[in-house]
Amino acid sequence: MVMQDFTTQTKALIDNLKGVCTSYGLGNDGNEFKIITQVFLYKFMNDKFVHEVKSIDAKLKTADNWEQAIAGYTDAQYQLLLMRMSPDSAKLKREHYLSNLFNQQDTEDFAKLFDDTLRNIAIFNNDIFSVKTGTGAKITLFDNELSNYITDSSQRDNFCKAIVNQLVNFSFEQIFNQKFDFFATIFEYLIKDYNKDGGGKYAEYFSPHAVSIIMASILVPEPVNNVTCYDCAAGSGMLLMTLAHVIGVDRCTIYSQDISQKSSSMLRLNLILNNLVHSIQNIIQGNTMLLPYHKVGDQLMTFDYIVSNPPFKLDFSDYVSDLDKPQNKERFFAGIPNVPNKDKDKMSIYLLFIQHIIVSLSATGKAGIVVPTGFITAQSGIEKKIREKLIESRMLRGVVSMPSNIFATTGTNVSILFIDKTNTKGDIVLMDASKLGTKVKDGKNQKTLLSPEEEQLIINTFNRHEAVDDFTVVVSYEDIKAKNYSFSAGQYFDVKIEYTDITPEQFAEKMAGFTNNLEAMFKESAQLEVDIKTQLAGLKYE
Repeated sequence: MVMQDFTTQTKALIDNLKGVCTSYGLGNDGNEFKIITQVFLYKFMNDKFVHEVKSIDAKLKTADNWEQAIAGYTDAQYQLLLMRMSPDSAKLKREHYLSNLFNQQDTEDFAKLFDDTLRNIAIFNNDIFSVKTGTGAKITLFDNELSNYITDSSQRDNFCKAIVNQLVNFSFEQIFNQKFDFFATIFEYLIKDYNKDGGGKYAEYFSPHAVSIIMASILVPEPVNNVTCYDCAAGSGMLLMTLAHVIGVDRCTIYSQDISQKSSSMLRLNLILNNLVHSIQNIIQGNTMLLPYHKVGDQLMTFDYIVSNPPFKLDFSDYVSDLDKPQNKERFFAGIPNVPNKDKDKMSIYLLFIQHIIVSLSATGKAGIVVPTGFITAQSGIEKKIREKLIESRMLRGVVSMPSNIFATTGTNVSILFIDKTNTKGDIVLMDASKLGTKVKDGKNQKTLLSPEEEQLIINTFNRHEAVDDFTVVVSYEDIKAKNYSFSAGQYFDVKIEYTDITPEQFAEKMAGFTNNLEAMFKESAQLEVDIKTQLAGLKYE
């Protein structure tokens, strides 16, 4: 109940911050996302700093007023305290405290003080929290001047004061030991109004919980340690977050790349909320297909686990010629989609991502990829070549075809493709989970929700390699070759004819019923024939 109340309070804080933005003309503005997420993060880091220094120094923990106690520290003592903090925690100078801002609200040009505080925190922690671009430039934790998003300069001081007053009435201190599900709920609520790219090119930044937990639980059925996890189209990083928490955040290192600056900012926030700060240095904002960042020398870096929900359709015609070069021949082994004469925005870019993922797997690597269900049965083209590669290289583990509308923002049916380079003997699970779930309205869209029991049914059945009538089949590589490389479970289900024992008397009764029905239909047909002839005879030429 305590955590439920705190979740409600946290959501209320987010709503109140959005209310402040609306009051100052930024409601539904493109810059509202930056303000809301960054001040939320500032508050989170401020409270986590307080939590950590209290855990380091018992004197601060027992003090009636920790700030008065820490004010008595010499500069050398304060520096020593910062050195004892976790390397993954934000380190704050005394002037960075939220209380310092609150106490100086009457200062002239308060907006500048507010902006300077956040900028100085970003600079002070630049080595830990910066996201790199594909060219190596660093994107700092906070924008230089958040207050400048208020176009009326006379209102900037009041806007920053309103933000600070919302933050001081709330504390995160009691929740830093909570588990992933709590922070996933908070993160989803925080970004729910901003999970689409302004241009509409990317399906969404936030993968449904069901897809995330099914993918992670199938990929990691047993404990592992010291592994690498990668997503080449990471979005907000929920697939990676779920995978990391199934493995253990202290037993894995995250790597990612995404073309969207907004999604990279979301992912950084997600990593901070989920104790994965040590991986922020591996978060890259850039075009994975054109300029893959994670390499060892000239070769792509390989990973133990890869998860991805790549964009399905996207116009990449402006750089397709750069992809079709000799150095990319191995990476795009099945080919590059042609540029159509029209509807270029429907180019199947996901086919490039699948190929990139396959060649980015380590020798024992495993991957889970969300694909359009049409991919698993296409009879020709790049789709079939990729499926042939998975079979001939003996690395397919299975496919789960999901219910329709599992993503509320797209009507495309999706499946999850599972790859395992150690699955050389076969024993492939093909599952049709399309009949599961409950349809609900999500705004103007319809969405399918899986219950926890249904999620577990999918996970357990798949991991146990169980064959269940009209649900799963377990097949070999040879079986799939015989079916023209189809990955659809339905094409392998047995066609069953059910027989029912009946007595001679029951058989005679059924036949008599059929005969009577047939005679009645014949009589009706004969009468209809007479009526038609009568009508035709009555027609006259005028």
